[in-house]
Amino acid sequence: MINEEESPCTAARVVIAGLRGGSGKTTLSLGLIKVLRDSGLRIRAFKKGPDYIDAGWLAAASGCDCYNLDPYLFSDQKILQSFSLHSRDADCALVEGNRGLYDGMHVEGTYSTAELAKLLKAPVVLVVDCTKVTRTLAAVIRGVVSFDPDVDVRGVILNNIAGSRHESVIRGAIEKYTPVEVYGAMPRLKDERFPERHMGLTPHHEHPEVSRSIELMGRLVRDAVDCEKVLETARSAPELRSKGYEAGAESASASCNHSASTPGVRIGIIKDMAFQFYYPDNFEALRNAGAELVEISAITEGSLPDVDALYIGGGFPETNAILLSENRDFMRSLRRAVEDGLPVYAECGGLMYLGREIEFAGKTYPMTDILPISFRMEDAPVAHGYTMVEVVEENPYFRKSVTLKGHEFHYSRVVDHAPDLRMVFAMKRGRGIDGRADGIVHRNVLATYTHLHALGSPEWVSGMMRAAGERARNQRRLSA
Repeated sequence: MINEEESPCTAARVVIAGLRGGSGKTTLSLGLIKVLRDSGLRIRAFKKGPDYIDAGWLAAASGCDCYNLDPYLFSDQKILQSFSLHSRDADCALVEGNRGLYDGMHVEGTYSTAELAKLLKAPVVLVVDCTKVTRTLAAVIRGVVSFDPDVDVRGVILNNIAGSRHESVIRGAIEKYTPVEVYGAMPRLKDERFPERHMGLTPHHEHPEVSRSIELMGRLVRDAVDCEKVLETARSAPELRSKGYEAGAESASASCNHSASTPGVRIGIIKDMAFQFYYPDNFEALRNAGAELVEISAITEGSLPDVDALYIGGGFPETNAILLSENRDFMRSLRRAVEDGLPVYAECGGLMYLGREIEFAGKTYPMTDILPISFRMEDAPVAHGYTMVEVVEENPYFRKSVTLKGHEFHYSRVVDHAPDLRMVFAMKRGRGIDGRADGIVHRNVLATYTHLHALGSPEWVSGMMRAAGERARNQRRLSA
């Protein structure tokens, strides 16, 4: 353990922010990462907020895991620790914001990208959509800069520029009326390389040309943006001190209290085209607690391997419904394991997979039928945002009265369920299953729409390890 005086974080860092969602932050960030990596630099990407898809693309571009920094889900100290640990070997850390720079949960901008930038003492580069606007952008940017003087807005990158005259007027107005420097101007793209679905970009797992798309963005950014200026801005960030920095830890999750951990257990992770939404911190927390993680495909494998617990994350089971529903052998194997007492924790897409069926695009696809509940996919989000749940019933993972912060984003709706469905979470914020409750329990299964992050919910890690340990001990007694 090294104290904060001995281990300041000196990583170069920059926040890429926008005026709204959909302004081009992600595609610009991907291009910047590509250019900087091509110059020989080690880049670590971070994503502000509860996001899996953007984080997946950032990970693909940087060549290493992208870590989420979320001021709602976990404390400022955990954010500083996670950032310090995961950026310590990088030449530059790039943090992509979410929504508009000052957009938060309350009037005061709580949990906004701006607040995160101040916490990290990171300079900000704005990406602004210039569609059908010219000089007015200077007024907007002037307002952004003066809105909170503690936010260090250094530069702006113009996006969706229609031509040289368009760029000239906007660039001239910004340089004349604001203290912010224009770092570049991206032309309007005619070739759509990043089709949107649900939460924004198509998941990189499903995109047919990941490398080619990132290469394209790299070329566009290299030609249109002063990347050296962005790097110079990142390198100007001051030292960042993180109390409790652990020099030898593999992850900030190592600081969580896992007193109930049982080393040596095997936890299966269903990770394939259908189930891909996981936080790296969750995996690292389980490993740090002593678990061996076993990746499993519900699409290609014929049976469930020998594991002490199973974790099924979110994803898009509906777009992979044909392949999932055709693998009846795996479903039967999982159903037998559940009835035999296997602990299973499932989130969102995992919840849907454990149900009876999914109705999607006019067709109905059978799922595992482990839980007596059916789903239908809608054209608009059914629930989107942060959640807060209180544990109100006995279950294999959490003690009663615990409050957990999470998030939900799903287009699926519950259309039918058994009247005696037992749910253990009372919704204090968010929708959950029916607007009042979430967290279905059946034997040692807990399935929920709410996604949890290990840094904000260490109880989840302890619960998983405890359930897996009890299963392992029971299996050893039976085989003795």
